[in-house]
Amino acid sequence: MDRREQKQWVEGALFASASPVTAKRLSNLIPDTDTKTVHALLRELNEDYETEGRAFRVEKVAGGYQLRTLESLAPMLRALRPAPPLRLSAAALETLAIVAYRQPLTRAEVEHIRGVEAGPVLRSLLERQLVRVAGHREVPGRPMLYATTRRFLEVLGLNSLSDLPTLREMEELLAEYEAAQPAAETSAEADTPSETAAEAADPDLLDEAGPAIH
Repeated sequence: MDRREQKQWVEGALFASASPVTAKRLSNLIPDTDTKTVHALLRELNEDYETEGRAFRVEKVAGGYQLRTLESLAPMLRALRPAPPLRLSAAALETLAIVAYRQPLTRAEVEHIRGVEAGPVLRSLLERQLVRVAGHREVPGRPMLYATTRRFLEVLGLNSLSDLPTLREMEELLAEYEAAQPAAETSAEADTPSETAAEAADPDLLDEAGPAIH
């Protein structure tokens, strides 16, 4: 298999996969390659895309590689959607940020930081595969510990937790998000137990097609 064919195989695997693919997995799929060769092939593909002015490139996400459209095309791609994308609610984004920066932690610890009941929001984040159960705290009652998932990294376009924005940047993101919400929606997300439970019944959590919270 020559170099051109190897690049075709890498590109085909990335195109067909719905989630990021590791270099090791690619080397197992493509004859006569190892991870070093795969990394070189990925670099060459990106060089080809840039030279040809293509609309996408290979990005390192969640420990693997994925074909992603250029950020500059985001407005046009949003216009193609048949309906407005769902986004993380302020309550869900705040809870997710707490889990991301303090993980692993228990529900009680999340509630202590937020000052409100967090069960419904955590369940919604679990259903969306943004948060996972990461074991149990070895104390009486053995409460569950929560941590973020690989899907969380993928949605935010991060390779690892070390790529998380700073707490200040996250706070600014929250402030900008809340300021952009209609008054009725903002009042509906007041942090009371009854309203948090209502949020769980109809969670406006996530744009599955991409990281709407950037």
